[in-house]
Amino acid sequence: MAKKLKKLVIVESPAKARKIGGYLGDDYIVEASIGHIRDLPQRAADIPKEYKKFPWSREGVDIENDFAPLYVISPDKKQKVQELKDLLKESDELILATDEDREGEAIAWHLMEILHPKVPVKRMVFNEITKEAILKAVDETRDIDQRLVDAQETRRVLDRLFGYRLSPVLWKKVMPRISAGRVQSVATRLIVERERERMAFIASTWWDLTALTDQNFNARLISVNRKRLATTNDFDSNGALKEKSANQILLLDEAQASHLATSVKNEKLTVKSIEESPRTERPKPPFTTSTMQQDAGSRLGWGAQLTMRIAQSLYEGGYITYMRTDSVNLSETAIKAARSSAKSLYGADHIPDSPRFYEGKTKNAQEAHEAIRPAGDSFKTPGELAPELTRDQLALYDLIWKRTVVSQMSDAKKRQARVDFDVKTKEGKDLVFRANGSVVTFPGFLAAYEDVTDEKNEDETDKRLPSMQEGQKINVTEYKFESHETKPPARYTEPTLV
Repeated sequence: MAKKLKKLVIVESPAKARKIGGYLGDDYIVEASIGHIRDLPQRAADIPKEYKKFPWSREGVDIENDFAPLYVISPDKKQKVQELKDLLKESDELILATDEDREGEAIAWHLMEILHPKVPVKRMVFNEITKEAILKAVDETRDIDQRLVDAQETRRVLDRLFGYRLSPVLWKKVMPRISAGRVQSVATRLIVERERERMAFIASTWWDLTALTDQNFNARLISVNRKRLATTNDFDSNGALKEKSANQILLLDEAQASHLATSVKNEKLTVKSIEESPRTERPKPPFTTSTMQQDAGSRLGWGAQLTMRIAQSLYEGGYITYMRTDSVNLSETAIKAARSSAKSLYGADHIPDSPRFYEGKTKNAQEAHEAIRPAGDSFKTPGELAPELTRDQLALYDLIWKRTVVSQMSDAKKRQARVDFDVKTKEGKDLVFRANGSVVTFPGFLAAYEDVTDEKNEDETDKRLPSMQEGQKINVTEYKFESHETKPPARYTEPTLV
């Protein structure tokens, strides 16, 4: 009896292979390529003999021949290639199930080029590693997308030419063994330009006066005899006072600020005016790769590399969708899941009548993906997954889950208040102090973030003010004068550089 042939499925990683193999069953062999199997030559020893005579072979790109790349099988992948060829001989179909992005499409194309399959070949793509998604993907295959392959090849060729031609210049002009690159050189320029801005910056100092009240709010001095006090906005990017502001504002020094504090000591503030206005705050869109890295950096203190490593483990475990994407879109199924989660956890009044749709900043091939979100047709809460995940996995899943769910929740409603106060100095000068604050009248999406301490919420515009009336007297416990200094542009951190 003839041996029954199976279908060979190739993915990138062993973890992904194990997960998908468990879903597809015994009629499939699921094997990992362990990443790329072909690349431009890394060493002279990697160059085939017939190409060594060409001057361009060391770079691996024939510029005179339409930038044709010279691909070689990576030395550490030759055994893997042979294993795949042997498995293909026992298969009646080849399914290339690498990631649905430029790199994944290129890996699939290189596998085709090397394996020379004599059986039908299908390209299988999916956005999440769940049983439903995998079974659907194996029934809805497509051809290799040559546009994505060409895009990856263009990037790879640019990386090689950029690095091989500029790095030797740096070795001679700067120092040995440093490198240039398509991305790192641009990033270096941004960092250098920012440092030059910091070096050119000249700090300016000014003083102000703050009234500390017995009602748990502070008010800042904004004018003296109707002349406005200087604020940060009156200084330019180099730290100097703007020319147009020079004759319009009052720039207090320490002696003047101290004198004003003394001259109003024990004086009460009188409520001069109260202005209230509604304010609406919208939720942010679901995560893209870069916004996930930024949020993990600011909230968890993680670098981009750690964030992507944890995200990769969540993706391969079937907990989130693919983590390399420029898209902020959610599928119809995901929108329903997010709205259902929000409704069950926070109430029907916390979701809008219609689904929310977001527009991304970039338009490219990788927008075929969804945004990063929890996997599946219904979203498991972080609490439900806590027993299964590591501490780091749970922390990142929590960010992704919240960001996805709140993206389909209602706007937060606030009442913004601005209160001005009068007080006269002993010399008869009219001082005006101002307090800003807000009250959340409807939490909307903020209900999901009630347990999150966000430093941005410490801004004075979000302080809660007590109910007051015009003409009301407010006790002041202290008039405090303090200095302020213009700050140079901050150095980039990893999240801000991303």
